[in-house]
Amino acid sequence: MAKRAWVAIAVLALIIVLAIVAASTLLNMDANNNTPDAQDTVPHEGKYGIYVLDLATEKVELLYSTDNEGYTSALRLNSQGEKLVFAQKTGANDESTEIFTINVDGQNLEGVTDNSYWDLYPAWSPDGMRIAFLSKRNNDLDIYMMNADGSNQHMFYDSGSHDADIDWAGNTIVFTSGHKIWSIKDDGAGLTQITNPANAGQWGQANLPIGDYDPRLRPDGAKIVFEKLEDPSTTHGSYNIFTVNSDGTQETRLTNTNYSQGLASWSHSGDSLVYVVSAINSEGKYDMYMMEADGSDNHNVTPEYFASNFLCYSPKFSLDDSEIYFVGQWYE
Repeated sequence: MAKRAWVAIAVLALIIVLAIVAASTLLNMDANNNTPDAQDTVPHEGKYGIYVLDLATEKVELLYSTDNEGYTSALRLNSQGEKLVFAQKTGANDESTEIFTINVDGQNLEGVTDNSYWDLYPAWSPDGMRIAFLSKRNNDLDIYMMNADGSNQHMFYDSGSHDADIDWAGNTIVFTSGHKIWSIKDDGAGLTQITNPANAGQWGQANLPIGDYDPRLRPDGAKIVFEKLEDPSTTHGSYNIFTVNSDGTQETRLTNTNYSQGLASWSHSGDSLVYVVSAINSEGKYDMYMMEADGSDNHNVTPEYFASNFLCYSPKFSLDDSEIYFVGQWYE
């Protein structure tokens, strides 16, 4: 796919941001018999999986596993806390990417879409009855809607170029287009530009140009968290995390580390954020970090026993904020 086909797809840029980590496995060994403690190893079946991490105990559980190549980083929990929605490839090309749902206990995997289009980045409606998603059914990615069972698929919005990075809270949908954050009501009215980053669209060596990406609405809809690519002069790109009021006022910097980082997600209380650091300088990481909503107490929550070739993507808080669902990849 040509370089500009990735312009608005920050999530995919973070996934392919380059040269990941060493292949050594870090295991906590039992001192008596030199065998791994079952609680201190990550379950490993297929190359990709959906996992849940208990923040208090650091115990991790595998919910779903597959060897299918490729997936998108949008893993979303419905407002009832019962189902996750995600997208993954079922074949070799982008057009085989389909939307799936699965119960949070790992049961009842269901395909929601089944077509020859590139369907990705799903987001639940607040009542769990509908799913917004991206689909390339014409010349670029546009925002589509469907019922949660896959029926009534229809285009919701087309800016005329790539639309990406959607999220939904209350009656508002936020998304990325033209390297800026936008919002629109879920009835199609009230299109509003939220951010206007300086030098938006300026390319460097990174997979995306300068701009704002991956907006996520706080559950009450009052604030948006997003990442800003501020320096594209390196392969990974230097990003920082910001919040802004949903009316576009009070843009606030939360980080100033210039890591390759983003895909932030709010806790259901609205007090905390979880996100991924995919690289620090030239070193690949793919670790999960948490911080308070004002940027304080920023720290790595990835357990030390996680193997160095186990990459974490798309963290999402459980309904009671005690656990984190995430996508894991075993990097061979």
